[in-house]
Amino acid sequence: MSELSSIAGQSRFGLWIRAVRPRTLSISVAPIVVGVAHAMATFGRVAVVPVAAATVSALAIQIATNLANDAADGERGHDGPARLGPERVTGSHLMTAGEVKSGAIVATLIAALFGLVAVVHGGLPILMIGLASILAGWAYSNGPLPISATPTGEFFVVACFGVAAVVGIEWLASGAVAPSAVVLGVAIGLPAAAVLTVNNHRDRVEDARNGRRTLAILLGERGSKRLYAAELIGAAGIGAAAVTSHGLAATAIVAACALPATLLAVKLARMPVGRDLNGRLAATAGFQTMLAMVVAVALIGGVF
Repeated sequence: MSELSSIAGQSRFGLWIRAVRPRTLSISVAPIVVGVAHAMATFGRVAVVPVAAATVSALAIQIATNLANDAADGERGHDGPARLGPERVTGSHLMTAGEVKSGAIVATLIAALFGLVAVVHGGLPILMIGLASILAGWAYSNGPLPISATPTGEFFVVACFGVAAVVGIEWLASGAVAPSAVVLGVAIGLPAAAVLTVNNHRDRVEDARNGRRTLAILLGERGSKRLYAAELIGAAGIGAAAVTSHGLAATAIVAACALPATLLAVKLARMPVGRDLNGRLAATAGFQTMLAMVVAVALIGGVF
């Protein structure tokens, strides 16, 4: 049975779950884990309530982004039968663009509601990060020049799902930010950007036909694979550099993440462009989760 036939038989709830793309949500959680661990290791305190509120808000922003992307690409006809990626509910005509956009609006309102709790605790910096994240989420697929159609997608991912998330969580958790939090933000944001790189590498031909100019299109097939390797291996190296003050053992275990990063890069380099690359999305997100957990262990290992 094809994937399209499978989703056609799903319940309404199942269609919403598919549209939300739950497998991608770890990308929002990973920087929160790193930010909390860094706050605990650096300042010795974590304010639970604002961090919890920010976590819900971050997840809601990503859900809104995913839904808005599904609706916008479906409306433009970019998710038709030739699509190599997983079937989308709007492009497959299983839900209307209006329905999916309404879901994105609801998710945005939830993000704003929980974000207000975080703003009460974190003040103007958190308000600015929250507003920028919501705007970036909608601008990713909407407007006259969507971020997803430009070479800037990976940079926005590192900024939003890396630096802003880690720094913002550390500020909420402890009321202060250490410079190394910014470095860790880059480290944990790079694998999230690598997920986008795989996606755009897979869709390079179709995206070019639709008038997009993603980084994968500009770099070509070989360049995209090299970028992916640099993002993952660079994440391990930058992460290791950020924890050097916590000792040799902490540095070593984070640096060791370069091995699975290299294995992932080699596997991608050997794969032809096709639907098999969909499995690389989950594997790359899994690497980010692993890196976040390893960094957290490295940071708080000497605290307890």
